[in-house]
Amino acid sequence: MTGIRLHAPAPGWAIDADVVVVGSGVAGLTAALRCTAAGLRTVVVTKARLDDGSTRWAQGGVAAALGEGDTPEQHLDDTLVAGAGLCDEQAVRALVTEGPDAVRRLISTGADFDKTSDGEIALTREGGHHRRRIAHAGGDATGAEISRALVEAIRDRGVRFIEHALVLDLLTDGEGRTAGVTLHVMGEGQHDGVGAVHAPAVVLATGGMGQVFSATTNPGVSTGDGVALALRAGAEVSDLEFVQFHPTVLFLGTGSEGQQPLVSEAVRGEGAHLVDADGVRFMLGQHELAELAPRDIVAKAITRRMQEQGTDHMYLDGRHFGAEMWAERFPTILAACRAHGIDPVTEPIPVAPAAHYASGGVRTDLRGRTTVPGLYACGEVACTGVHGANRLASNSLLEGLVFAERIAEEITAAAPRVPGAPVPHPAPVTLPLPVSGARTRIQRIMTAGAGVLRSEASLREAAEALEALHSDAVAGGDDDSKAAEPGVDSWETTNLLCVARVLVAAALRREETRGCHWREDHPERDDAEWRKHLVVHLTHERTLDVRTTDTSDFPPTLDAPREP
Repeated sequence: MTGIRLHAPAPGWAIDADVVVVGSGVAGLTAALRCTAAGLRTVVVTKARLDDGSTRWAQGGVAAALGEGDTPEQHLDDTLVAGAGLCDEQAVRALVTEGPDAVRRLISTGADFDKTSDGEIALTREGGHHRRRIAHAGGDATGAEISRALVEAIRDRGVRFIEHALVLDLLTDGEGRTAGVTLHVMGEGQHDGVGAVHAPAVVLATGGMGQVFSATTNPGVSTGDGVALALRAGAEVSDLEFVQFHPTVLFLGTGSEGQQPLVSEAVRGEGAHLVDADGVRFMLGQHELAELAPRDIVAKAITRRMQEQGTDHMYLDGRHFGAEMWAERFPTILAACRAHGIDPVTEPIPVAPAAHYASGGVRTDLRGRTTVPGLYACGEVACTGVHGANRLASNSLLEGLVFAERIAEEITAAAPRVPGAPVPHPAPVTLPLPVSGARTRIQRIMTAGAGVLRSEASLREAAEALEALHSDAVAGGDDDSKAAEPGVDSWETTNLLCVARVLVAAALRREETRGCHWREDHPERDDAEWRKHLVVHLTHERTLDVRTTDTSDFPPTLDAPREP
């Protein structure tokens, strides 16, 4: 344990549970439902409302070998290719073999997927998939339907939940095992202010960290809270340099910041073409799958074409779909485009890459266990090894389902344990709050230095700028700004600064181009030197320790051996 904590008041209230799940997306709610079904007292803590996480924004769907002629082995092959040599094959095999039944259980929970005329699940293709294996709902509103079904099940089963609550830090007992979390509830209600949930098992399902960049598809709640909490608790994180930039995000103009509208890969899966301003399909000849190449390849091709032509966006042309198909298959995207003055029925959609998904995160084993006893992670906050250097499209919802179920089985199978009394660290270190206005500065530093295109020069500049913000926080402000007061905004900014420093440190260390990590100064993939992982932990002195694994295999998280 590091003994590092956020600068926050002591808890003023506490409740007890067997399991506390932090996050209410597909991973968190699936874990909570399974734990509750096993008779465990489960509490869900979520930052906004139950249905307000990243899951409900997912458009494309959930990938699984459900179609005729498709097999888990084919799904595995596509995933390994997309992951560019860094996937954990055991984790991928678990994903693709358990995935189809996990989707069927989701359907039995109440999720209503789109059907064909003969009543079968309708399947589409996305980038990197050689088969139609993407199940979708509401045309392009898959995440919203999954979220609706899971939230309804949570309410029906009487699972206890605390909304509008930002998790702060992990509690541990005298033996260093998990004993719960501290959290801050925003606004009045049954609980308010800083409190605690005491539990011997904590499941982090807090989603991603897209808000570390200026433009992202992620909602405003995605500020890296789970990764930062895990680092402060002494857990290891891995592969944070592999941030996937979605190739086709609606371009709203130079300098547009915050959450940007996504134009799902399924639009290309149904036959839309990427073109430049002259209408030229520039993906032809770039990859055997053209527009349906893995996302890192498409994002790089778009960026290269923009550089060649001196422009800041490309176009996605789906005019040949016709009005009826746009309205029935992609109603959400159609509405978003028209809200911004673009009609995809009659004109190409301006698109550009934006930060979308963190392939890395808190390092776990195949049962979701982290390097801290009693602390689990699943979904985007975790690094299970499934995604490697680049996530295959629509594997994220499936990963949330499969590994949440595995975590629930692990917690249920473990011997019942009464949590030890939380104890303060003998010499706690408070993480300083960044100076006022640091959040926007972090986002612009990261966008400029650690975006789609990276180099040693850009990353060193970003690292120095982030270190200056960290030093200003330690010093309590500078001449132009003052230290922030404890509160939600300053705690989120502290988390963003923490994960930004880790991401840049890892990206600077990895001197190659692989998957969604693109180094201009090292443009080739280097398997001899870099087919391995970077593992980071936070030291007691608040510095980052970055080490490299010996091979592409992850070492065990705890003392338990890996599964055969």
